[in-house]
Amino acid sequence: MEQRRRLAPGTLWPAVLRQTEHALRCGALHPIDTQQAMIESGGICFLVRQVSSLSRKEQQRAQAAKVQTAARPAVNPFLPYEPDLFVADISDTHLALLNKFNVIDHHLLIVTRAFERQDALLDLADFEALAACMAGFDGIGFYNAGAAAGASQPHKHLQIVPLPLGDAGPPVPIEPMLATAVIEGLAARVPGLPFRHAFKRFEPDAMASADAARLALSCYHTLLEAARVGAVDIDGERCHATPYNLLVTREWMLLVPRSDERVEGVPVNALGFAGSLFVRDAAQMDVIERLGPMTVLQRVALPANASR
Repeated sequence: MEQRRRLAPGTLWPAVLRQTEHALRCGALHPIDTQQAMIESGGICFLVRQVSSLSRKEQQRAQAAKVQTAARPAVNPFLPYEPDLFVADISDTHLALLNKFNVIDHHLLIVTRAFERQDALLDLADFEALAACMAGFDGIGFYNAGAAAGASQPHKHLQIVPLPLGDAGPPVPIEPMLATAVIEGLAARVPGLPFRHAFKRFEPDAMASADAARLALSCYHTLLEAARVGAVDIDGERCHATPYNLLVTREWMLLVPRSDERVEGVPVNALGFAGSLFVRDAAQMDVIERLGPMTVLQRVALPANASR
């Protein structure tokens, strides 16, 4: 009988550090150098990372190489995955990989072993894998549910990055505002967030319990209902009817339905709703500064009173 795969307690973070060193040494990992700026908007001090000039040059070289292979069919980078990026077996259903082009150090992808759709609803196995990683180090987990929510690959994968997100300020920039949340029906609403969302705080130590994954799954279903995301069947899989972003820490969960992937060319993924944005050049930084980060989020999310 094949032995079940399980992540041993206390082994994940050492494996992350060890594999990062190896992947950098062999050239499998390509960190994107950025410069950090803080922009206050809507009562939150947003962290905005802009790609550095050196990194832009490297990206241009990579883009030129891609042009030469543009005629090739699309590939799934997770099947098979790049061995030099492999960090750990999490479970029978999931494994952990380094994010090849990482903006934040030690950015992990939590990937299903077999192909599952990125627009499929999360299940217990997904939350078991996420909970195992969150037990390994203090981080923020997130899920970009669909292309309009910032997903770049169609193969189901959650992600987790270590906290704090920046060099200064709260570990998660949006957290001070979350303290103002008020319960409304199934979940809570954060008055300062001008778009549809659903929020729930975990009971103390809940995410450290043996039942963490089931508690997180129950919370997730509550937020899906509260945010009116809806579900549809696609090729036998239960999928979301509305794209959304999900953020999960050891203390809370936030879900935001999406309407668009980007604003004036600036892409936004789940970490944008944590208060952390990424821009590729000065022109995109100008968009963020002109509109304000909170307006950027508002324009890619569904209005609070939208019917869909």
